[in-house]
Amino acid sequence: MNSSLLDTDILTEIFKGRNRTVGTNAVSYLRSHGQFAISAMTRFEVVRGLRHKRAVKSLSAFDSMCARMLVLPIADDVLDRAADLWVAARDGGHPQRDADLIIAATALVHDRTLVSGNTTHFQWISGLSLSDWRKT
Repeated sequence: MNSSLLDTDILTEIFKGRNRTVGTNAVSYLRSHGQFAISAMTRFEVVRGLRHKRAVKSLSAFDSMCARMLVLPIADDVLDRAADLWVAARDGGHPQRDADLIIAATALVHDRTLVSGNTTHFQWISGLSLSDWRKT
């Protein structure tokens, strides 16, 4: 199993613990790699949702989870790659969702497989390796 970057949907499923297939893949990944990696954008997406719900206990649990993960920053190299992806998406008629593009750019810059249940959002991106832990 290659080094991976978890998309927001997969991280949320791991956090909630409801999908057995995702859970099995997550445990296998942790055995091989020791920790999960996410983009700072994924952290932002989860935190804003929990704060919106005023889910104080869940937010505390998520903060503890993040302390054990590698949270990759949104540095200039990631933003530059995301900008290139945005142009390619616009020119190719693909969705230009900034969060998705920043997460994909993070995976590309750090040479990681993007683990997402929304692989169709990313299939058009050249050079991006994808995996769906809901299926494998």
